[in-house]
Amino acid sequence: MTHDVQIIGGGLAGSEAAWQLAQRGFKVRLSEMRGSGEMTAAHQTDGLAELVCSNSFRSDDDERNAVGLLHHEMRRLDSIIMRAGEVARVPAGSAMAVDRDLFSAEVEKALQDHPNVTIVRERVDALPETGLTIVATGPLTAANLAESIVSATGQDRLAFFDAIAPIVHRDSIDMDICWIQSRWDKKTEASNADGDYINCPMTKEQYLAFHQGLLDSEKTEFKDWEKDTPYFDGCMPIEVMASRGIDTLRYGPMKPVGLDNPRDTTPEFPQGRWPYAVVQLRQDNKLGTLWNMVGFQTKMKYGAQTELFRTIPGLENAEFARLGGLHRNTFINSPLVLDRQLRLKEAGHIRFAGQITGCEGYVESSAIGLMTGMMAAAELGGQDWTSPPPTTAMGALLAHITEGAEADTYQPMNVNFGLFPPLHTVKKKARKEAYTSRGKTQFGEWLMNMEGIPA
Repeated sequence: MTHDVQIIGGGLAGSEAAWQLAQRGFKVRLSEMRGSGEMTAAHQTDGLAELVCSNSFRSDDDERNAVGLLHHEMRRLDSIIMRAGEVARVPAGSAMAVDRDLFSAEVEKALQDHPNVTIVRERVDALPETGLTIVATGPLTAANLAESIVSATGQDRLAFFDAIAPIVHRDSIDMDICWIQSRWDKKTEASNADGDYINCPMTKEQYLAFHQGLLDSEKTEFKDWEKDTPYFDGCMPIEVMASRGIDTLRYGPMKPVGLDNPRDTTPEFPQGRWPYAVVQLRQDNKLGTLWNMVGFQTKMKYGAQTELFRTIPGLENAEFARLGGLHRNTFINSPLVLDRQLRLKEAGHIRFAGQITGCEGYVESSAIGLMTGMMAAAELGGQDWTSPPPTTAMGALLAHITEGAEADTYQPMNVNFGLFPPLHTVKKKARKEAYTSRGKTQFGEWLMNMEGIPA
């Protein structure tokens, strides 16, 4: 099949871009390295849209949360990532989490079955010299292609480290010590009866010993070329957080507030006291057999992880389906090298999409892939593309990538209300709802004006 657009990379962004183009009647060649005998340092399968870190798409609250608003906008544009996410959804309170294997399989099947998509398992070593192309190779771009990108952009790669959290087999968790509860008992229709998180309580003595164990643990050794690479604050290794202060974890991933330990009741606290600290695990697959340690991304060596994590109350006999890991993520200096339509300024037939552009997060990467697909479709159809207004989640994210930061300070960013035009006249307590209400209204207006491009 001849193609209108080649997409390099079958991750979240590439899959979403392929879907958007195919749904609009354009032929897509989707090139994916995995499955051709090649693999990355972080992936475990050759499935399209594999989730290599958390299984969470974060908050699904589209009334008070920026990423929830992004979910809303993507659903309105028939996102394959959101569609597959609903099929693979597992309980996670107000968050949207998925069975990662089922999710990947749903995305791959939808693209395999689409008559306008051809999936080719191949490694692409250089940017094509002609033909509309979308590069969505993500933060683990293969070395040869990465060097080609460096050559085309004239800029050195920027990079940061991204860490992976461990996954524990459910039947190895001691539920005589742990209990199931969502923080403040917040639940949704998809929630489990008692809550969505397994909670492992710690006393002060246990916490202090664990904290010291993190500091003393044997860490992954960096290669010379990795030593100056910064971490992304949104995915900080647990031991790096621990090094920032004795209570940093207790105000972060190990915060105990809103969690009543039913094993520790008194007449004054009949529902249970809050523990001194808590480790939470979130369901990772549809069957509920695998649970990931929330916020426990780590660069500790495997043996050190197993030894220390089994000191956590309730995890003394934990069996790990996957231990934590660390990989180097790369991204381009997008404000400097890309135009407003994510085209390479020095080679306008090439667009970039996803995490390689410097957005951070599953949903953000998918959203950029979605917009890139729409941009390419508009170009092929001879239509004008107008960016979503910056008051929308998509527009705010696009503005950050293409014009929202000084080139010499550009860093990856999750979508957040800090990227939106401010609403100083709205009282602080009502501001989140005001951001999402304004965003929904103006996104709807944008869709009406873009008639013929949205599916």
